[in-house]
Amino acid sequence: MPRGRYSLHDPHDHAPYAEEHFQCAPGPSGWRYVSQLTTPSGDHHGSVDLALDELGRPIRLELHAGSWQVRGAALDGVTWVRTDPTGSQATEGNARAHAFTGTSPAFLVATARLLRLTSSAAATRVRLVLFTEPVLAPRTVDQSWALVERETHATDNGPLIVDEYQVTALDTGEQHTVHIAGDVVLAAPGIELEDLQSPPSAFGS
Repeated sequence: MPRGRYSLHDPHDHAPYAEEHFQCAPGPSGWRYVSQLTTPSGDHHGSVDLALDELGRPIRLELHAGSWQVRGAALDGVTWVRTDPTGSQATEGNARAHAFTGTSPAFLVATARLLRLTSSAAATRVRLVLFTEPVLAPRTVDQSWALVERETHATDNGPLIVDEYQVTALDTGEQHTVHIAGDVVLAAPGIELEDLQSPPSAFGS
């Protein structure tokens, strides 16, 4: 069960805005990721609880940011309920999308798990519902993912397989690179792995 800490920063000006203390593990029904976020000053910033089924589909998502909350799942595409800070209003949303995304590294692992790309496969298009900080406003985005390289590194705990993905935002053409080992993001724009207390888990085929 990997556990550790990511630092999150603005990918454009590199200003730090949160640390994400996480743990994750595959299970008989899929994969689960839970985390708590703190600001650089140590204040509570939010939390993530994401569970995937064996095919990589989100069977449960619960996000908190500030006083906002989102709960969602894969249902008729994806469906979610967003609650305002006062708790007096809740709005439901639905989109013909494959999964969710956001600032947490969990969503990068989840998308890679959903697509299960091979290095010989063409780039694959995926539609995601993005929850933007700091109020978890939903926005539908289209991305293209391609697995460009798979490397095996020798470690004290055995071989570590690192996948390098090229991710393209289809609305702007902007491209970036994501490195993932098992269920841990090693590097991505705005994300740095600062501490890892146990090796990444390897997904089955």
